[in-house]
Amino acid sequence: MKKIITFQGLSQYDSNIQEKYRASACGPVTVSSILQFHEKLEIGSNQLYRLLGATRIGLFTWRLLRNFRKVTGPRYDIKKIHAIEEVKKELLADRPLAMKFDRYFTFHWFSTPRYSYHWVPLIGFEQTEDDVVLYFHDNGQKNRPSKIETASYLENRNVLTFVQIMPKDHL
Repeated sequence: MKKIITFQGLSQYDSNIQEKYRASACGPVTVSSILQFHEKLEIGSNQLYRLLGATRIGLFTWRLLRNFRKVTGPRYDIKKIHAIEEVKKELLADRPLAMKFDRYFTFHWFSTPRYSYHWVPLIGFEQTEDDVVLYFHDNGQKNRPSKIETASYLENRNVLTFVQIMPKDHL
């Protein structure tokens, strides 16, 4: 089974992102792209960087959850999802998720995940015989826009965090 949501990725290195934020803007850019998916309007990543409490070392999951609730009030539901089956259910319902690779704060310092620390919009999956291939936008690089990438769930599961960001009217 394979499911990929039609989704417009954003680049954390876009000229609209303040230069001082670019290296650590993956979290706010991920949230911004998911909000744009739901709202169909442009959401400023620079403003989200400040409002969500992102720092030069990134955006902590607990801070994203707490500050997102303050920013959006009752209009959105945000929560961590722990089971891959629930992640697949959300994607099958055409609801992208924020996904974080984090080998540092999950205490897997010597592992070799797809990224050491990086937020991305998760937009799809493919169930294989022995794994789940995750499809996500990589949030770009200095010399190119965001593109769709893949990662093995089994190879990265110890460093992955999934966050559901959904308008309340979808509940």
